[in-house]
Amino acid sequence: MNIGERLRRLRLQRSLTQEELADRCELTKGFISQVERDLASPSIASLTDILECLGSDLKSFFSEVDTDEKTVFSNEDMFEKTDDETLKGSILWLVPSAQKNSMEPILMQIGPGGASQEFPPHEGEEFGYVLSGTVTLIIGESKQKVKTGDSFCLHPSAPHHVENRGKRPVKLLWVSTPPSF
Repeated sequence: MNIGERLRRLRLQRSLTQEELADRCELTKGFISQVERDLASPSIASLTDILECLGSDLKSFFSEVDTDEKTVFSNEDMFEKTDDETLKGSILWLVPSAQKNSMEPILMQIGPGGASQEFPPHEGEEFGYVLSGTVTLIIGESKQKVKTGDSFCLHPSAPHHVENRGKRPVKLLWVSTPPSF
């Protein structure tokens, strides 16, 4: 078991620097760095303190199965929802269980006259890339056309959504952080 790497992952999941973790554990940044690189072995007491500061404990830390997280997904892994009323198309979740991640990529198909749901302002970012067709991006009172090959990136400070005001279907890659679909 690679203790250092697992500790490093736990620390990064909690968005802590080595210095912040060291301060919380009353250890030195250098010691934390050495432990994470497996150059030093913490005592049971130090490991217990580190894990407590990371919101874990010895039992949980050592009982977790160290498996590789899936990184490649096939079409069979993806989930599609069809919406005939508002979207007049479909949403394909490209990464299963993405809501547990920091970002959520989807492939949205919007039929003529269709629109995404309206999202309220929130912390985070959203990115879209139009694969085919043209959408109207509406942020508050602002309206902008986004054509095939164009992209958008926003920090949503107002209600926002996209509409297909054209006569052809639209295909849009949309990535949201935090997940919102």
